[in-house]
Amino acid sequence: MRDKVELSVRALVEYAYRGGDIESGFHAVSSLTEGTKAHQRIQKQYGELDRKEVYVSAEIAKDGLLFVIDGRCDGLLAEGEEGGLLVVDEIKSTRGRLPEGIEDTYPVHWAQAKCYAYMIAKDRELEELAVQLTYVQVESEEERRFRQTVTLAELTAFVHEMVNRYYACATQQVRHEELRDRSIKELAFPFPAYREGQRKLAGAVYQTIAGGHKLFAKAPTGIGKTISTIFPSVKAIGEGRLQRFVYSTAKTITRTAAEEAFALLQSRGLHIQTVTMTAKEKICFQEEVRCSKEHCPFADGHYDRINEALLDLRSNETLITREVVERYARKHTVCPFEFSLDAAYGADAMIGDYNYVFDPRVSLKRLFEEQKRRTAVLVDEAHNLVDRAREMYSSELNKAEFLEAQRAYKGVNAEVHKAAKAVNDYYIAQRKAIGETRQDVTAELPQTLVELVGQFAAAAEKELLAAGGGSGASAVLLELYFRCVSFVRIAELFDERYVAYTEVVRNDVRTKLFCLDPSHLLRLMSKGYKAMVFFSATLTPLHYFMDMLGGAGASNKGEDEDEADGADTGDYSVVIPSPFSAEQLEVTIAPLSTRYQDRERTKAPIAALIGKLTQERKGNYLVFFPSYAYMNDAYEQYCLHVGIDEASVVGSGGIRTIVQGQGMTEAEREAFLAAFQGGSEDTLVGFAVMGGMFSEGIDLVGDRLTGVVVVGVGLPQIGLERDIMKAYFDRSGRNGFDYAFLYPGMNKVLQAGGRLIRSEQDRGCLLLIDDRYLQPQYNRLLPPEWQNYNVLRSDVFRGVQTDPNTFVPRG
Repeated sequence: MRDKVELSVRALVEYAYRGGDIESGFHAVSSLTEGTKAHQRIQKQYGELDRKEVYVSAEIAKDGLLFVIDGRCDGLLAEGEEGGLLVVDEIKSTRGRLPEGIEDTYPVHWAQAKCYAYMIAKDRELEELAVQLTYVQVESEEERRFRQTVTLAELTAFVHEMVNRYYACATQQVRHEELRDRSIKELAFPFPAYREGQRKLAGAVYQTIAGGHKLFAKAPTGIGKTISTIFPSVKAIGEGRLQRFVYSTAKTITRTAAEEAFALLQSRGLHIQTVTMTAKEKICFQEEVRCSKEHCPFADGHYDRINEALLDLRSNETLITREVVERYARKHTVCPFEFSLDAAYGADAMIGDYNYVFDPRVSLKRLFEEQKRRTAVLVDEAHNLVDRAREMYSSELNKAEFLEAQRAYKGVNAEVHKAAKAVNDYYIAQRKAIGETRQDVTAELPQTLVELVGQFAAAAEKELLAAGGGSGASAVLLELYFRCVSFVRIAELFDERYVAYTEVVRNDVRTKLFCLDPSHLLRLMSKGYKAMVFFSATLTPLHYFMDMLGGAGASNKGEDEDEADGADTGDYSVVIPSPFSAEQLEVTIAPLSTRYQDRERTKAPIAALIGKLTQERKGNYLVFFPSYAYMNDAYEQYCLHVGIDEASVVGSGGIRTIVQGQGMTEAEREAFLAAFQGGSEDTLVGFAVMGGMFSEGIDLVGDRLTGVVVVGVGLPQIGLERDIMKAYFDRSGRNGFDYAFLYPGMNKVLQAGGRLIRSEQDRGCLLLIDDRYLQPQYNRLLPPEWQNYNVLRSDVFRGVQTDPNTFVPRG
């Protein structure tokens, strides 16, 4: 029995015929809908006997492998020309120039058409037929056709030669899959026993994948969510329920946790290929990202070497991290970013940012629908996706950008100058119309602006095509062009879930198409995948996150119940209780106001409280604040209290401090975390910001972290966007304050406090400083393991010198 290799016509021809450089110059951005419309327009010209979107397939045996190749032919024309031959029509759309002659066409396009022709000729026992390429310019609608007559013998030799080129890759893939499936069957859970709740979470993930559902899983910090989601996904691959899965994350640190989980499984015998995807700006070897052979040796001849590089990588590596990608990219002189993408599409598991799945501008477009139907997505720290999605589905432009373009292209390109001036003039009129209010918010799409921006993009596109991208003024134009294209595309999504607001900021004017509710678009981007698993320790309240992350409907069951499901919708939820005992965590609430108007009055008592805690209990502490400004102000007060000044490193009682800075480098972040070591003679107090890089996704196990202090309730800063969101959710029948302020704010609190207890051996104290923690709407959002708290007496705060070690037990 031969091993079966299934692949699409497109995958085969792109592998066999790719070569040359990563092309220099500018490439026009054409949307999928434009290409679809161009195809449909051509297909409408077909006659009654002609057929469109014809499914074709063929089997080719070679040296123990059976290649099953299939695809969909654009058109099959029953023309009387060419001696009555059938014509296979392959349609290609472009926003660039059309080929001038047959020598100007692309070999890969002919290869694709000839593949379809081979399958049709073989199936119908035809000795000869015609192959046609139809090129369409999407803007002008100009069409050009090129035709060849080919015999079945020629087509057979042609397709078999392509299979020969693919054979080494196919052999490697078959060998890998045999090893993978055998290793998965023998793979056991990589720890002696499941933690309490871990088995339930793993089971829920497996059932979700098997059933093709969507799962929202709230599982406590420290339970081991990463391994509990990856392990059942791996098992699903081994049982043929899944082809691959994507581990989608928001931050580098959670990507590292996923890599460590795969490394652990591989140390237990698992043979599976995982690829970590890294943004182009981060992984590019050059100082400036310019993808052309003139500026980058890794772009020069990239496609001549990429197949050999991939075969080498896949034959020798399984855990393909950024470092591995870079090493092989240098070895074979290929672009590390494009190399990693190609490797990822052929891998069993991908690790990457949310935008690879949910952002329509950069999502995994090479995953065909059939592949997506066999791909699951695991969304780590899913609470982060709500605000990230708002960013993905929003777009903004500034007047200043167009004024700069207007000036730069005066006397250089009249069309670009005129189009930029038209947008700039629009903004001047808007600034006058807005007047003293300096803000304008509307539920209507600013159609005039969208049209002017579209006209500017068209003019910029022509200039960039002529200039080839370039640098200097055209580099600035290129950036603005992409921003304009994004703006026009987001305008196509604009509906009742959006507002458009224009704001005058000093001399500039900006307009933003602001997505208030991303749930509908998240639901659309999730479509096509076999299963979606959203998980986090802080999906609280669950109904809010199911609503905002595109769930088909929240459950009526209470969150204190083990499981809630939407049986009618295919969306499920599971709530895993904390496996840790209440005795591991000592929680105290200090009812001091941290509201903006009270901060000057309460900053001294707050500094005194933190000082007392850190002076009396030796250890390592993280103190979280809602903003950098508040943190820095409180830090000064704290230093005064414990006797640290600019000349001293360690304060009284052996206290050292470390402060989170804005825009920290990766090395600075690692140094911050490395400072938290167990067994130190001194006390270390780290000052950080809620919602920042140190408030989630980090593990400081054991005595690396003794206590956490959370100052405030994390509410987002009051401003135009939050006010707009509040009004929108109020209008839609949901509590606007809860959706815009309370739930996002308390989520940051839960994440910050969750840094403390990460294992069964951890012990620690949690100090929550804000009087609102005792109010019902805030208090009910505290997790069960935090509810056995003490409350500091109000008379403690009357003076800085009072002893804050007096507690009032809850109740």
